[in-house]
Amino acid sequence: SGLSTQPIWRKLWDDVMKTRPPNSENVTCWRKKFLETFFSNVLHGVLDVSSDWRLNDHHFSPLLHSSQHVTQLTLCNMLQAVTELTAEHNQKVLENLASSLGILKFRHLLSTDPSVRRSLVLLLHRLIHHGSVSQVSMYSWPVPDTVLLILILSMSAGYWCSGKVLPYRSSPCSFCREDSAQRPESTRGQMETARCDEEERRHDKEQQALLRARRAGAPAGLNRHEADAPHGSAISGLRSCPSPHAPCEEGSGELSCDAPAGSSPRCLSEGLSCRPVLQKPRRRPKPAVGRRRRCPRRSRGTYDDQEDLYDFVFTVARENTSELHENSVREGENADNCTSSPTGSPCSSSAGCKKRGGSAGTFSLKTAHRFRSVSTLELFSIPLTEDACRTLSNLLSSWVSLENLVLSYNGLGENIAWLLSGLRALSRQPGCRLRVLRVSDVFSHMPCMALVRCVLSALPRLRTLSVSFDLKNQTEGNRPGGNPSCSETEIPESCLEQLEIRFPREPLHTALLLPVLKASRCLQQLSLDSAALPCPRELEHLLQALKECNPNLKKLSFHDVNLADHQKEVLLLLQDPILQEITFSFCRLFESCTTEFLSEIINTVKRNSSLKSLKLPGNRLGNHRLVALADIFSEDSSSSLCQLDVSSNCIKPDGLLEFTKKLEGHIQKRGGHIKFTHLRLFQNWLDQDAETAQEALRRLRAVCSVVNDTWDSSQAFADYISVM
Repeated sequence: SGLSTQPIWRKLWDDVMKTRPPNSENVTCWRKKFLETFFSNVLHGVLDVSSDWRLNDHHFSPLLHSSQHVTQLTLCNMLQAVTELTAEHNQKVLENLASSLGILKFRHLLSTDPSVRRSLVLLLHRLIHHGSVSQVSMYSWPVPDTVLLILILSMSAGYWCSGKVLPYRSSPCSFCREDSAQRPESTRGQMETARCDEEERRHDKEQQALLRARRAGAPAGLNRHEADAPHGSAISGLRSCPSPHAPCEEGSGELSCDAPAGSSPRCLSEGLSCRPVLQKPRRRPKPAVGRRRRCPRRSRGTYDDQEDLYDFVFTVARENTSELHENSVREGENADNCTSSPTGSPCSSSAGCKKRGGSAGTFSLKTAHRFRSVSTLELFSIPLTEDACRTLSNLLSSWVSLENLVLSYNGLGENIAWLLSGLRALSRQPGCRLRVLRVSDVFSHMPCMALVRCVLSALPRLRTLSVSFDLKNQTEGNRPGGNPSCSETEIPESCLEQLEIRFPREPLHTALLLPVLKASRCLQQLSLDSAALPCPRELEHLLQALKECNPNLKKLSFHDVNLADHQKEVLLLLQDPILQEITFSFCRLFESCTTEFLSEIINTVKRNSSLKSLKLPGNRLGNHRLVALADIFSEDSSSSLCQLDVSSNCIKPDGLLEFTKKLEGHIQKRGGHIKFTHLRLFQNWLDQDAETAQEALRRLRAVCSVVNDTWDSSQAFADYISVM
């Protein structure tokens, strides 16, 4: 008791995994790290348990014993692990995961066969709908399978999406059966009344069809093979009722079943309403989106074929287009500003853009059975087509449990209008919880500030907004204001606390940022990245706006913004009595720095008792300037600085050692009392003299926590030369 088991678990890693753990310096709990990795490796067949005598025991189940400790799980490639997890002998494993798993990740997915998709449906249903998974993340899917993508998105949003052999009502999920059995009597009575009415209508139609068939000489009973007869045959239009467990089949454009005529129709699911279904390849070819089934309730089953799920994708995608447009007209907010032009920017109306070409048939999520849904959705490097964006927009419109949405490098382009449409509809939901939105991509379809204004007008309760683009769209031009309908959008008072904008080398116009700052009185963090200052006084105007509009601002960050000629503004920021963290990252701060300017920076920081963190990575600090910074902690300083970041500043081992000695002298004069706790030294030239660097680091660690890496400066320089 009281002894740490961390060394034991670390040794187990070496004995069992036989690999070097990635990021071992950041591992806080080796027990958790080992058990989660062990579970994943056994599940994916990476680790052979028979190779270790301690694990090669038929009484020991590796998956069962480690599953209760797994908090995040990654599924990849062909999803082979999904079939294993849903197997009968791993039922207890799945139960453990439903209780412990919080994060589910998908990486490098490939197309799968229907049996794997059915297993995936069961897995997601148990882990999300009846489990504790709160975050779903998908990574690196260059050519996504639309069917599989929408399946994961739909079930993450809480909807049931399955195969024909696995309808919702007939699913093997014990929770669903219990829920059905515990329904209030009034609800069951209403359902039974509707079912009986439908049965009566169908019975009349079936009798008439049967009479016509007999007159034509057709047999009284039909089987599945006869249902596949050509459309022109005498029996092609005959329908009979399904057996209690047989879902509807489509043959030659009509419905057929195995049960004899007159048996009761069965509603297979409350989860999904009727959808048009594609013909299978062996039958008569049909268009991509087939005709609507005439059976409005009994086809609420689910899907096992790729054609059926493919159809589900596009019916969900196109369902709410007209509904959102009607809502925008009813709301009367900027409805006239909508645009469907391929080159136009998405507007701030609730529809996002005018109704585009749709398809036959719609799918109503309002009538679908809703389960528990995740609160965090992350999509990294997954191209989203227009139909995928429509579907996601439709799902977002009612995804009230969603708190965090991250869309990174999805090639949205003008399709971002669909997402804005869904988010605006979501914000009107009374239970909307969305607080964090992060959007990043290579090309920006519209100016960053225009997009920020659109988002904030749609989501005034948002707490964190991050917009990041690498390059400007060539069709966008150099218009400072972008699309007028977006730039002139009125922003209501928002709850925004953190705003991050990465400009694709756009000019930073304070006039465009000012309405955002005025509407965000609660703003505490602001980050501006890769912005160009169009005139010398632009930064001064920005600082004045921040002082007037955002008195609660605590953290301010500039990255890749040339501040070499803005020394006055830099000193004003360092004097600010409210700011607690300031970042000048790769801002060329000391490019043409004089000794006087460096002294002014040091003296300003020494007098500022509110500043807790100063980050100066990538500013060409060098050895002599680093040594000078040690005076911030001199005995006459009133500074409260706790964290200092001097990464990527060409610091050599001898300079670091001199800084350490000077810092030790100041600490000794202050009687050992100092608030300085963290020093970051990433990507400096400490490998040039390993012995001196180790001595400096050893002495520094006696004073504060030091974070550094084993960076190869020579290789980095070679890489730099190679791309020049």
